[in-house]
Amino acid sequence: MPKKKTRTAKKKPSKHKYDESKIKTLSSLEHIRLRTGMYIGRTGDGGDYNDGIYILLKEVIDNAVDEFIMGAGNRIDIVIANGKVTVRDFGRGIPLGKVIECVSKINTGAKYNDDVFQFSVGLNGVGTKAVNALSKQFVVRSHRDGKYVEARFEKGKKKGEKKGRTKEANGTYIAFTPDPSIFENYAFCDEHIERRMAFYAFLNAGLKLVCNGKTHKSEEGILDLVQVETTYERIYKPLHYRDKMLDIAFTHTNRFSEQYFSFVNGQHTSDGGTHLSAFKEGLLKGLNVFSTKKFDGSDVREGILGAVAIRLQEPIFESQTKNKLCNTEIRGELTTRIRDAVADLLHRNEKIAAVMIEKIEETQRIRKELTSVKKLARDKSKAVSIRVPQLRDCKEHLDIEKQAGLSTMIFITEGQSAAGSLVSCRDVLNQAIFTLKGKPLNVWNLNKDALYKNDELYNLMRCLNIEDNVDNLRYQKVILATDADVDGLHIRNLMITFFLRFFKQVVEKKHLFILETPLFRVRDKKRTIYCYSEAERDAATKTIGRGAETTRFKGLGEISPNEFKGFISGNMNLRPVVLGSEHSIEEVLSFYMGKNTIARRQYIMDSLVAAQEN
Repeated sequence: MPKKKTRTAKKKPSKHKYDESKIKTLSSLEHIRLRTGMYIGRTGDGGDYNDGIYILLKEVIDNAVDEFIMGAGNRIDIVIANGKVTVRDFGRGIPLGKVIECVSKINTGAKYNDDVFQFSVGLNGVGTKAVNALSKQFVVRSHRDGKYVEARFEKGKKKGEKKGRTKEANGTYIAFTPDPSIFENYAFCDEHIERRMAFYAFLNAGLKLVCNGKTHKSEEGILDLVQVETTYERIYKPLHYRDKMLDIAFTHTNRFSEQYFSFVNGQHTSDGGTHLSAFKEGLLKGLNVFSTKKFDGSDVREGILGAVAIRLQEPIFESQTKNKLCNTEIRGELTTRIRDAVADLLHRNEKIAAVMIEKIEETQRIRKELTSVKKLARDKSKAVSIRVPQLRDCKEHLDIEKQAGLSTMIFITEGQSAAGSLVSCRDVLNQAIFTLKGKPLNVWNLNKDALYKNDELYNLMRCLNIEDNVDNLRYQKVILATDADVDGLHIRNLMITFFLRFFKQVVEKKHLFILETPLFRVRDKKRTIYCYSEAERDAATKTIGRGAETTRFKGLGEISPNEFKGFISGNMNLRPVVLGSEHSIEEVLSFYMGKNTIARRQYIMDSLVAAQEN
């Protein structure tokens, strides 16, 4: 019999073939547009202070500020309207023969030359090029000694050039519109713009910034920043030291946390760095030298409001967004200079020094008392139970350093009824539940010992593991899940007050959320629509039509576990708790959560709206 032929299976071509054809070389323009995050961090829509559109604005204004630092021009005009930004400085103007290269060719600029720019924040020749590459339209015009050169670009590609004579003063004009294909649905927030302009003014005493017709100018620099930045009561008049390379100012307030502003060459380093560490260490050492005592750093820093600004010829930042200084070699010398400056300030202002020391000694005394209260609270907790009885924990936990547990969350809910629905439908791997026994304590006017004297708040603090440091938080998201009624809203406000009073960083680092659950369920035999407002309910009723059955959920316990599972899995309807203007927090919480019962009662009476009967 003839042998059967065996078929050899054909090898399928690899979908991931890796050969020379896969190797790409991108131009600098293409790389900036493809890897935008490397150059400006997050893109965003403008809702966050650090979104990319503000980094673009900053890069352009930084160049104008550098001119002022070098003594060329003391005014910058900024206009932001309809998504377009224009910045006009009155400095020396870009050399006319290099205008195009300075805004389009990466690693090109005068910031490498110490004779021209000694203390510039933009040292890598990327900033303005990134703005050009990421803009739908970009225009640069340099006025210099009666002549000008102008160039127009679209998405970084040159589209036109003009040159000629001019009567305008020397300086540089830049206009750009962020590319909507990269910054989707973006909009500039007036509050974020105001804050940036204020920082520029505080960091550059004598510089006048006119933004959309409003003038920002400071004569005392960061001393003005410390004087206006917070509404918390200052315990003593801020102390201020300034020379050519170093500028510091500080005071103490009646808050529990510490707050700092740090800057390098006019750049706000929001994540601090070497100079901020040197400031904290130098402040402590200077105080101890003056007082001949050995105060603990935590006692000195509680309630402090401080600012430090330095000039540095070769700053090294953690990333292109320049939020953190990494020049470790300067720490020792800078700490010594700050120590000597602080000691000298205290000797020159002995009355203020006495108030400062009295405040720190009071903090020291309270801390020692608090230590004994903590011990009693911990002993009491151990006697009751090794575990927190109100917690249904999950298996995973957050670990920031290892980037683990990023999907973990804890629901803070009211009563056993709501907790029962959550417990039966939660994901035990990453969803924990903490049950409140009732309305928590209003802590706005209380000191930290209240946390240890109140079992519920103490247990919550333990569960979250934030007693010593918010960085130890055990869950990525802390979610307030309360009923959608008056009592539920009150409990929600009490919990927000708890975090803002003692653990503000939980809010600042965007860990605190509100779970939005439906108020209504509209359904018939074929379909069910969940509604989060009366308007949605009315629309759903109209959509379903005749036979629509409407249910009003008065509490989370009325929602069945099967339904609830859909609300806490997948795309949960979560609303982040976001801080608005720093200046309003104290005023708002003092009014609504403080002891001003007469004023609040009158406000309620004036705001009452009588319901009309149908």
